Amino acid sequence: MTTAPPSASTPTRSMSHREVLQALTGLLMGMFVAILAGTVVSTSLPVIVADLGGDQTAYTWVVTATLLATAVSTPIWGKLADLFNRKLLVQLALVIFVVSSAIAGFSQDTTMLITLRVFQGLGAGGLAALSQIIIADIISPRDRGRYMGLFGGVMALGTVAGPLVGGFLTDTIDWRWNFFIGIPFAVAAIIMLQMTLRTSTVRRDRVRIDYLGMVLLAIGVSLLLIWVSLAGDSFAWASVTTLAMVGGAVICLAVLIAVELRAAEPIVPMSMFRDRTFSLAVLASVSVGVAMFGTSVFLSQYMQLARGATATESGLMTIPMMTGLFVVSTIVGGLISRTGAWKRYVVGGSVLLTVGLVLMSTIHYDTPFALVSVYMAMLGGGVGMVMQNMVLVVQNTAEPSRLGAASSGVTFFRSLGGTVGIAVLGSVLADTVVNEMERRQSELLAAVATDGSGGAAAMQRLSDGTVPAVRDLPEALRGVVESIYGDAVAHVFLVAAPLGLVSIVATALLPNLPLSRQTSAERAGSPPQGPELDPQRVGDDVRR
Repeated sequence: MTTAPPSASTPTRSMSHREVLQALTGLLMGMFVAILAGTVVSTSLPVIVADLGGDQTAYTWVVTATLLATAVSTPIWGKLADLFNRKLLVQLALVIFVVSSAIAGFSQDTTMLITLRVFQGLGAGGLAALSQIIIADIISPRDRGRYMGLFGGVMALGTVAGPLVGGFLTDTIDWRWNFFIGIPFAVAAIIMLQMTLRTSTVRRDRVRIDYLGMVLLAIGVSLLLIWVSLAGDSFAWASVTTLAMVGGAVICLAVLIAVELRAAEPIVPMSMFRDRTFSLAVLASVSVGVAMFGTSVFLSQYMQLARGATATESGLMTIPMMTGLFVVSTIVGGLISRTGAWKRYVVGGSVLLTVGLVLMSTIHYDTPFALVSVYMAMLGGGVGMVMQNMVLVVQNTAEPSRLGAASSGVTFFRSLGGTVGIAVLGSVLADTVVNEMERRQSELLAAVATDGSGGAAAMQRLSDGTVPAVRDLPEALRGVVESIYGDAVAHVFLVAAPLGLVSIVATALLPNLPLSRQTSAERAGSPPQGPELDPQRVGDDVRR
């Protein structure tokens, strides 16, 4: 059955300048909530997992569960945005986030927490995809650069404030408040969007939802990501379980491709991969996802387990990276709007990202923090130059009728890269720590001998695989454990570094097409969803 041709767009009154800026504020607040959901627990994870009696696998899964749900749901939200009212969808995503966050704060064990993190990820996937899509309806690709400061600022604020606020709440009140802190922002975003956002909805007499595609996508990607997360820990890489999970994932994804080629409204239109810009942007986004999400998780472990910082201190110690992201994305965004040139910046960002990963692989537990800060700033700057611009470049060439699918496609693969990256790098970290503890067994035993029964009890906890509370360890044992974790985290960055080379090649091969001065609504011939006057004046309003 085919989808009936769309009829005329629903008429809407044009939004004024003030209304556009208010709507943009609501969308940015939604983006802030999505980022906050992924970062607020990063510095608190050692405390949360220890309090709930979890191990390194649980530590990794608290983060991976959210990214997994975000990755799987993002293309679904994106396709729904091409079929239904985008305003309603983004508000629904916020409601899902609010409810799941409230319940997550009452978790009694890691299983319950991980389950609620899945629902948080579903809401965050909708926010990540729909915010980008609606912004494309309001601001043209060429003019969007001058707003990059706002995007970068929200991203930096959420990524910095999340670990900082989360650490502060954990140290002063209780880690459970990490899940309550985003609720007021989500409620405010819902209200603001309801009052200010008006979108043009293309009416369809019949809408065909690709339910089979949704199910196949969810099962195939989930099986693959769960296998990557658990292999080597819960079961061997070469095992019957691996064969079953990988085989099931391959079959589901193969059937998905066949279904999508025939579907009237495919969740993931296969024709998009024939577009060189989309395919290369997807490839680059995978490596950016690893750098963005992986570093935020493992940097917190480095700060707390290798440098003995508290949760609050580790949040403060990641500020150099986010400052680099904010400053560089703001400057580059302005240059792109002024000159229209974008390719030199995304290629340069890929190079900077790769150099940052390599330099981070040289850190130890006693590396001067000023030097670590420089490395983090370089890594953040590279991410800031590439991440948002990949979405921009794809939206610039995407057909308006497939804007949602194309935008969410890039976001999906970025989230996928982050999810796989955290799972794989988490496994690498765990294996490296175990190997280092075995290699330095004599040092650990000597440290235990100096502290008697206290050292023996601490050593037993380490042997059980429990994430240690380094600040509570005996002094002699603490120094050895910090050294082990410092080297292990550095090894994680070394493993991730080759992905930076992939991003360099992908961005270098992107077609250097000029940026359009029309919004997606204008290209589609819909009633304007943004101001009717020159977008330059909107930029002037923002600066004022």
